[in-house]
Amino acid sequence: MSLRVSDYLAQKASQDIDKELMSPKCGFVVEQLMELAGLSVAQAVCKEYPVATTPRVLVCVGPGNNGGDGLVAARHLAHFGYSPSLLYPKQPNKELYQNLLLQCRMLNIRLVEDIDYGLNSTDLIIDAIFGVSFSGAVREPFGSVINKLKQTTIPIVSIDVPSGWDVEKGNLSGVGFEPEMLVSLTAPKECAKLFKGKYHYVGGRFIPP
Repeated sequence: MSLRVSDYLAQKASQDIDKELMSPKCGFVVEQLMELAGLSVAQAVCKEYPVATTPRVLVCVGPGNNGGDGLVAARHLAHFGYSPSLLYPKQPNKELYQNLLLQCRMLNIRLVEDIDYGLNSTDLIIDAIFGVSFSGAVREPFGSVINKLKQTTIPIVSIDVPSGWDVEKGNLSGVGFEPEMLVSLTAPKECAKLFKGKYHYVGGRFIPP
């Protein structure tokens, strides 16, 4: 599918769409949007990285909604027969995220404490660290994680926006990495114009016109 310039979303437009979806006008809730997003990521992974050849998946989870999408994706991948693990260095106390983590624990999805250990025992990485709300400098504990992801040759699947990238201008500072797959949510963000990986999927085609 070819995309027009108008099909790409700037940061504010993307945030405004989320707000409108969760308004009385549309009636969605954040848990529902997160579930649909995470499922779309898991389905895209299944399409390009079959469980027979890529069974182990390390999900690098951030502190916000992008991380929540990653937790949902990990749960679905476990049901699809994969062996996911989670690197989740900064876990929010919010009930939403704690419930998502509990759901993963109930499927015996293990948490790894160290990025090096995680990279040495995986076939694929899902980058669920930062999403459309990211701005400014990358701070610890995520700076060292992103730096390790820059150095690895293991394929990386980024959810919506590759972590460390500017939502509109891409990997402008060089802090981020180049993922092999990008799964855009709702619609591609402007930075997706600069994506040069193998696979680009659009997930979340559930929104009204």
